[in-house]
Amino acid sequence: MTTADLLIALARANLAAGAAALVVLALRGPVRRGFGAHLGYALWALVPAAAAGSLAPAQDWAGWSGAIAAGAEGRAWLGGGRADSLAALWLAGLAASVALALWRQARFAAAARAGRAGPAVIGVLQPRLVAPADFAQRFSEAERRLIRAHELAHLDRRDHRVGALAVIGAWICWFNPLAHVALAAFRSDQELACDATVMRRLPRARRAYAETLLRTLPAAREAVFGSHWRAAAHPLETRLAMLARRQPSQAHRDLGLAALAVLSAGGFGVAWASQPPPLLPAFVPAAVMMVELAPADARETAWVYRALPPRR
Repeated sequence: MTTADLLIALARANLAAGAAALVVLALRGPVRRGFGAHLGYALWALVPAAAAGSLAPAQDWAGWSGAIAAGAEGRAWLGGGRADSLAALWLAGLAASVALALWRQARFAAAARAGRAGPAVIGVLQPRLVAPADFAQRFSEAERRLIRAHELAHLDRRDHRVGALAVIGAWICWFNPLAHVALAAFRSDQELACDATVMRRLPRARRAYAETLLRTLPAAREAVFGSHWRAAAHPLETRLAMLARRQPSQAHRDLGLAALAVLSAGGFGVAWASQPPPLLPAFVPAAVMMVELAPADARETAWVYRALPPRR
């Protein structure tokens, strides 16, 4: 695969993922209200499904002459060193995104060591709970129990690892504004789903949970790889409104999961069907090779003739 092929695949995946992100951004609110916060969060599975569909190999080459011509023009435009220049620009942006994230994570780690960060769960491979130095003085035992329940729900749901994958996806698509908008909305939906998990485990603590959220100030510094009890990026009004809603019934959740499976499969299929096939087979000239094994001239072992297809 050439550099031009990689750039075209990256652009195709961004178009598919961006279209899926727009669909999720439009549906997440109604889905969350109708089927619960868990399904509103799971709706983000549509984005990687669409991206994967755009990269899956196409099988049918019939009827793709227009797409093949457009793809050939795109590869021709990327010639003459343009592909290498664009790849270098993309790598520079990727490196800058990673460096900025690591700097932010280092600042949070320094604040955590000084006792000025948290409550939060940080880390990917070995997550741990970070609490401020005055955690015991600032919160009562009942409030600390609810905060620990929230962070434990993040760990049980593997939110720290799923969130890390979302961050890496935003790094790869750093040039796409929709990737950053989707990442912020994804994190907000992740917190709402975590709140719903705590309420399912502690249904009688709804009021105390909301009061503890109201008493907590947003985190001054937020970790890139972490889940915060109360972060500035997570709208408090939305979290409180979701706490006031009743949990959907099991029938509603099952119906929503079935609809999500169909939607994800449909997103994959649409992205797969929208991509052109590989260009190579369309440009292999058709030829017929004729070999005469018993030539008239005995001094020759064989004559090879090539018959080109007739012009139309």
